[in-house]
Amino acid sequence: MREIPRTTFSLGGDLPVSRIGYGAMRLTDRPDPAVPAAESPIWRPPADRAGAIALLRRAVELGIHLIDTADAYALGASEELIAEALHPYAGGVTVATKVGVVRPSPGEWVTHGHPAYLRQQAELGLRRLRVERIDLLQLHRIDPEYPLADQIGALKQLRDEGKVRHIGLSEVSVDELRQASEITPIASVQNLYNLTTREHEDVVDYTAAHGIAFLPWFPFAAGSHAGPGSPLAEVAAEAGITPAQASLAWLLRRSPTVIPIPGTTSIAHLEENVAALSAELTDEQYERLSATT
Repeated sequence: MREIPRTTFSLGGDLPVSRIGYGAMRLTDRPDPAVPAAESPIWRPPADRAGAIALLRRAVELGIHLIDTADAYALGASEELIAEALHPYAGGVTVATKVGVVRPSPGEWVTHGHPAYLRQQAELGLRRLRVERIDLLQLHRIDPEYPLADQIGALKQLRDEGKVRHIGLSEVSVDELRQASEITPIASVQNLYNLTTREHEDVVDYTAAHGIAFLPWFPFAAGSHAGPGSPLAEVAAEAGITPAQASLAWLLRRSPTVIPIPGTTSIAHLEENVAALSAELTDEQYERLSATT
């Protein structure tokens, strides 16, 4: 019998967080449907600011402890919104943010890993989040134009100065994770991963073996594998849950260090996502979904 995962994980060994977090990228202006998803604006604060604040506060009420954002989301406005809604972060709330991407226009996401720039953006994040120390600072992307040691070194310097508690990476390979871990402890990895997008299986296994949190962004299955009559739909119906909950339940069983961070602008969807923590898949259902390709 495959062990049912616990509902919390100790991030970095000392920050207990719920095993479903909240990804705040969606709490910006709505993406233009005419623009490909990878180029969606994520450019301005949400038009319904009061609704966004209410959603963030509801997330905490539901027991979500990990809120993930980035300085690139709405040019820092996402961090400001989180502070407005949740500061002083009572109830064990952990805020993770990212640095290392420049947004010169709505359609551009430009990796920039100059060490001085990374440190500057962290300083701005401290101000916008209204904190003296960032719980989890993640390198949004590794920039091939600068040595990895210099980029990770900049984050390590911030941690040594007491301005960062834990360091994470985003969209990395196992080899890159190993190299970074030789410089400083890495508490988390945030890669694209879900039931139907599984290029990072080796990273999931590596983080599980080393007690590193794995934060899959875009954690829901997509395409024909998630549609009516799909294995996901069949398993969800058998388990009495929604397909979205089945996607999250599969991730939670995939590895004990996985912490999905689904984003939404809907409180109803937020509540649905959190309820996946109590969803149970049988061994057969889990294996059937795992065989989905």
